[in-house]
Amino acid sequence: MMQQDQPKQWESILAMIPAPSVPMPLPENIAGKTILITGAGGSIGSTLAHEISEHQPRRVILFDASEQSLYRIDRDLRAPHNAVLGSVCDQSLLDELLERYRPEIVFHTAAFKHVPLMELNPFAAAQNNILGTFTLVKSAIRHRVQQLVVVSTDKAVEPASIMGASKRIAELIVLAMQSDATRLKAVRLGNVLGSQGSVLPLFQSQIDRGEPLTVTHPRASRYFLTMQHAAQLLLLALGDEFSTGILVPMLRDPIRIEEIARRMLANVKNSHLSAVTFTGLRPGDKLTEKLIAEDEAFLADSESPLRMIASPTVHREELVHALSDLKQAVQDRNLPQLLRIVSQLVPAYRPSEVIQANLQEYATGRIGR
Repeated sequence: MMQQDQPKQWESILAMIPAPSVPMPLPENIAGKTILITGAGGSIGSTLAHEISEHQPRRVILFDASEQSLYRIDRDLRAPHNAVLGSVCDQSLLDELLERYRPEIVFHTAAFKHVPLMELNPFAAAQNNILGTFTLVKSAIRHRVQQLVVVSTDKAVEPASIMGASKRIAELIVLAMQSDATRLKAVRLGNVLGSQGSVLPLFQSQIDRGEPLTVTHPRASRYFLTMQHAAQLLLLALGDEFSTGILVPMLRDPIRIEEIARRMLANVKNSHLSAVTFTGLRPGDKLTEKLIAEDEAFLADSESPLRMIASPTVHREELVHALSDLKQAVQDRNLPQLLRIVSQLVPAYRPSEVIQANLQEYATGRIGR
């Protein structure tokens, strides 16, 4: 279902991304179960909540750190639900939630995802995307949640940004913390068209203001999927045929951002809005993304829209120790230490020029130690 607040002129753009047929989730995977969604007020979280509501859950627990976002999904969702305001970094609150409601399934969609913004806020990316995921995983295992599905991103593959590196470490947490009690899975999505902060709302706001549409590079391209397709893939990940690990969707070829901009302009009657401006790649950006890294491989051929991959991991003890050090680095706002740990866990990560400049300021004492 398309969200009602999406402008009608987006329909032709969304039609560029025909979603492969995704099998309906088995009723026993959702019906009669209590399901917790972190980041429930966000684009993916709210779409997922509405999709789940169509399969007769016992109750949906809507969990979000944004009061306004939580208010909207609490107001709109018709299924039996509870709305809880809080952060995935709050261990006591998570334990209270899982003890009180006993969810069988948790979908972890909460994340800081905007690449340029996270380049300027690396501690926030580490705190929320890494330590928040680790806190949630530990709580889920402790309370014997049946399944925890973590939303990841193609930006976690050979990451050029701190956001991508933080999501890769979230994947490593899923791989290293496997438990007999809780099946841990990560689903690596592409760009979700129409989600908050994606190109469609950006281009729409520029059109509304009569401004040229800004594209980073003529050859910049991304894997795209619609919000409904993303939600369906996350529900599909609950299937018993998928064991613990990382799941990658079978998506169409990447689409150039400029093509989306041109198509949006074609729907605008004002001829003075025909311009596209190229701004250059931003710190942390890549020309295109990959769904799997060079050192990863699909485990088996399959016709499924989701496929499991073999991916390098780290030993559980090594990960726990590194994340303890990372937590201290965040508390101390020690950027060199934070980047040392991130690079240790994700050797493919290369800090951007913005991160490097911050490191230089740290070294010269211009920012705190």
